[in-house]
Amino acid sequence: MGERGQDRLCRVHLGNHRGSRRDRRAHRPLERGARRRGRGPGGLRPSRLLPLGGSRLRQEPLEPRLSHPFARESSRRTALGRRTLPVPLYRRKTRPEIFMKTKNAASKILWPASAETAAVRAKHLLPLPGPMFAKPVQIVEGRMQFLYDENGREYLDAFAGVATVSIGHCHPHFVQALRAQIDLLQHNPPLYLHPAVGAFAKRLAAKAKAVNPDMEVCFFTNSGSEANEMAAMLAKAHTGRHEFIAVQRSYHGRTLMTVALTGQHAWRNLSPYPVGVSFTPADYAYRFDGTAEQSTKAAVKGLAELLKTGTSGKIAGFFAETILGVGGAITPGKSYFTEAVELVHRHGGLYVCDEVQTGVGRTGRHFFGIQHWGAKPDIIVMAKGLGNGYPIGAVITTPEIAASVKGLLHYNTFGGGPMAMAAANAVLDVVEGSDLADNAERVGARLMAGLEDAAAKSDKIGQVRGMGLMIGVELVKDKKTKEPAPELALAVVDRMKDHGVLVGKGGLEGSTVRIKPPLCLTAADADRVAEVFARSLQEAS
Repeated sequence: MGERGQDRLCRVHLGNHRGSRRDRRAHRPLERGARRRGRGPGGLRPSRLLPLGGSRLRQEPLEPRLSHPFARESSRRTALGRRTLPVPLYRRKTRPEIFMKTKNAASKILWPASAETAAVRAKHLLPLPGPMFAKPVQIVEGRMQFLYDENGREYLDAFAGVATVSIGHCHPHFVQALRAQIDLLQHNPPLYLHPAVGAFAKRLAAKAKAVNPDMEVCFFTNSGSEANEMAAMLAKAHTGRHEFIAVQRSYHGRTLMTVALTGQHAWRNLSPYPVGVSFTPADYAYRFDGTAEQSTKAAVKGLAELLKTGTSGKIAGFFAETILGVGGAITPGKSYFTEAVELVHRHGGLYVCDEVQTGVGRTGRHFFGIQHWGAKPDIIVMAKGLGNGYPIGAVITTPEIAASVKGLLHYNTFGGGPMAMAAANAVLDVVEGSDLADNAERVGARLMAGLEDAAAKSDKIGQVRGMGLMIGVELVKDKKTKEPAPELALAVVDRMKDHGVLVGKGGLEGSTVRIKPPLCLTAADADRVAEVFARSLQEAS
């Protein structure tokens, strides 16, 4: 018997005077103690599972037995009958480090120095872009909105692994869900049934009905690139056409088709690309010579002209991010999508809404970013925040469009796997139970106000833009000329890292500081990000 088994037993179970078999089966002091103290798995109180709000998980006490999100009961049949599946109950002194309220549990591990890790990486990994700093940061642990390096230094994560960590690093409910699932089954290909896939698809499709009441069908992948590729396949199959329109400065992935749909030269390096993709101007008000309303009208007019002169007029689909992610948080005007989508539908095309970065409440108030515009997508693509860092991609569409691929041979070995479904299901639990979309709206507004204050005092900030906790700050050499300042942006990002705040950089010219923190960011955190940004800009200028 292992150490853990001995730790759970006592003299009723061991020794010369141990009790009868019935007494031994009934004697579970740790489990009774957990019930009495109202503690759940790992010694956590249920109230700690969702720190930012109330949900079913907070209101109902957790039983010290396994409660799987897709199981009807906490036991299962085996060849020898019914077997219960208990969640391990740990004494306080032996609880897993993941649940301990320590500042830096990973500091107890002897990690290699960052220079050593960088040397191994340089020797054994492809020479592709990696660490973004001159002196790379080595991250070994995360707790909600905070990250820690090998020396225990804390960083406020204001980039969320490129808008990927939605509910927070190692959120207890997320970790608990993955642990519960991996004890049961870690992989199940589409060849076999598993209740998790259909159950989560039903839950996700129910959310998509807020933007299109006809949406009911999902397909799961491992990434946003794969999901966008599948969306293109659906559009071709449904319309019988092959031409697409995408937006200038957009980004849709790294497969051949999604690279062809990406409107930035730096990312278009896998030629030759699939033919038939044309680009329409982005609604980029800051770089437009006129008002924001005039910029929107010009962008819609550009799309209309492209449909008439740059295509056959018979397109398969229109790909558009709700807010440009890699493109630097460029945010279209309020009427852009309704007018653009009406044009696309008039020409028989489908509107593919890329919510890879904007979904899961990041833009505030709503689950999907497109809900702020009121347009009706035919296909929605999700990834990143849907898995909180666990690889997952999703395509959501209508039964009519989904039926178009019936009979076609297509397969994804890992898409919709039980671990990915457990991760995504836990994300929805927390987003809904903790009102994270509302938190993103409130805290995002506070953060943008702080950045606007910095912009009013600096001639290097061209524009602060975005929505919720998807924010971009475009830096320029001079406000009058609006000349991009990519070197300054890189210096600011590096300075902010030195001050303990991690952000990103993007935009076609590389001059936009990207701020996309986990949705659990607090008002105090927002103030810190704005203050560190202003200080770093002053130091780097």
